[in-house]
Amino acid sequence: MFTGMLMPFVLAAASPAAVDVPSLLDAIRQVETGTHADPARAVGDGGRSLGPYQISRAYWRDSGVPGRYESVRKTAYAERVILAYWQRHCPDALRRLDVKTLARVHNGGPAGASNRRTLPYWSRVRRELGQ
Repeated sequence: MFTGMLMPFVLAAASPAAVDVPSLLDAIRQVETGTHADPARAVGDGGRSLGPYQISRAYWRDSGVPGRYESVRKTAYAERVILAYWQRHCPDALRRLDVKTLARVHNGGPAGASNRRTLPYWSRVRRELGQ
């Protein structure tokens, strides 16, 4: 469940049905660790990603959010990291609330929206959003 402060935003640009930020983050979390017994303890990418959103150390560092990397295991902190990362790397998509771009950047890094390998990831997020 989204615990951040962006509740009023609605993501509509990339989808027929309006999607809010909490729903997008929930969908991303479901794709990343939805079947894990304890998403806070999830480790992926050969030990290079942690927590419910599978955030790497480089992603965390790039976000500029103060704190400790291991805190990405906590949902609220991880969501702050994601929002800061989007603000840094795809501010126009965040401003337009373009769910496709936001999801692909989360998965593939700053150039993720133009990388074909993030399309299957986007398809999974889109399914979670019910689109």
